[in-house]
Amino acid sequence: MKQLFILFAVLVFTVSPLFADWFDGTGLPVPPESCYPNSDFFLSDDLIQSNTIVGFYGKPGSPVMGILGRLPKDELADLLYSYVREYAKSKNGMGAIPAFYIIYGTCQPGGEIGYMPKRTVEAWIEYALSNKIVVVIDHQIGKYEVEDAMNHILPYLKYPNVHLALDPEWRTEKPMQEIGSVSAEELNHAQDMMDGYMVSNRIMGRRMLVVHQFHYRMIRNIQKVRNGSEQIELVHCMDGFGPPSLKMGTWKLVMQATNLTTKGFKLFFRSDFPNSGYDDPILSPGQVLSLNTRPSLVIYQ
Repeated sequence: MKQLFILFAVLVFTVSPLFADWFDGTGLPVPPESCYPNSDFFLSDDLIQSNTIVGFYGKPGSPVMGILGRLPKDELADLLYSYVREYAKSKNGMGAIPAFYIIYGTCQPGGEIGYMPKRTVEAWIEYALSNKIVVVIDHQIGKYEVEDAMNHILPYLKYPNVHLALDPEWRTEKPMQEIGSVSAEELNHAQDMMDGYMVSNRIMGRRMLVVHQFHYRMIRNIQKVRNGSEQIELVHCMDGFGPPSLKMGTWKLVMQATNLTTKGFKLFFRSDFPNSGYDDPILSPGQVLSLNTRPSLVIYQ
């Protein structure tokens, strides 16, 4: 027995350094440094253009709204890092960065908005910050103005890892019954608000403002949408679930907006919840990175 114990100790001592770079001080697996080329990547001006942001989407505590609500933080981080490593293996010279994509403002019947408690949001942001994870704060708008939605999410930009998102599908008083929309003028105003807030509050770094689309009516007069600014990376993200053929059709729609050069791509894990759509089969990281334009943001719901 003593000899067996000694052999086990020798193996642990010999092998553990080989895996040391895969764990942080908490024992959580982390991506190798090659996943994010810039040591201060949260505030890097080329955060989006030089990396693929790989995010898990949903609302904490709500399993039906996406993977982010189905697992504890540590398990999510573990699984997310495994996807990040797959994207980092790409031969395109890009790094890959993990992200939590949090539905903060949820559209409810009548177009009212349910908000996550501030302490819950900040707990997720701070956990992500300590584990080198980007956070996107998403607002579904509901019956209110885009300006109102922006006023609710702008304060979270005080955190260096936080970015913002608007989802036009839910700009409606009849969620799940009709598809909502925003106008080019509203998206340009949202960018102006974000620019002004960042300048006034001396917020550093280039931040994403993500806007979703899977139907042509979701963004009215899209050709008039401004393509970001010095501090804002406007990300035009393809949404919608289904088989690869359907998703490629939606991708073609999104690619027609040539004035918006930074694109995102959303995928849906299989779900057993009633009326929950999913991709069948889901595209692999290699297939996503092989699209005719490389998505800068990849989201998994």
